[in-house]
Amino acid sequence: MNSIDLFTPNDESGIELPLSDERVAAGFPSPAEDHTSLSLDLNRELIKNPASTFYARVSGLSMIDEGINDGDLLVIDKSIDPYDGCLAVCYIDGEFTLKRFEKHKDHGLLIPANKEFKPIRVSAENDFCIWGVVTYLIKKV
Repeated sequence: MNSIDLFTPNDESGIELPLSDERVAAGFPSPAEDHTSLSLDLNRELIKNPASTFYARVSGLSMIDEGINDGDLLVIDKSIDPYDGCLAVCYIDGEFTLKRFEKHKDHGLLIPANKEFKPIRVSAENDFCIWGVVTYLIKKV
């Protein structure tokens, strides 16, 4: 299982960074222009529910095939109702783990994104809850 370190966001920073009013082309480049008249505060952009939002750093490789690597940061919102297929931080039998959640009639499955790991079957016998739904993934490139 992955271990997950949880952090509360510091929304007192008030740092606004320049934001280009042009989108960045992922195809052919557009002419370079200086479009920095807008600003962006990442806390306001990434955190919709401050009282229920946390950051977590991923530890482990069970989600690597979804592009989630050891050391990546997650933005997790505990106020979002979990849904079938959501990427979630789950608490199971005393440990936190990051997996896709599948809801079945009589059980749940926590699905890894690495064939070296097996899905985890969740039943009434487990101490289990979906702690929060991942809303953003922050990566170093």
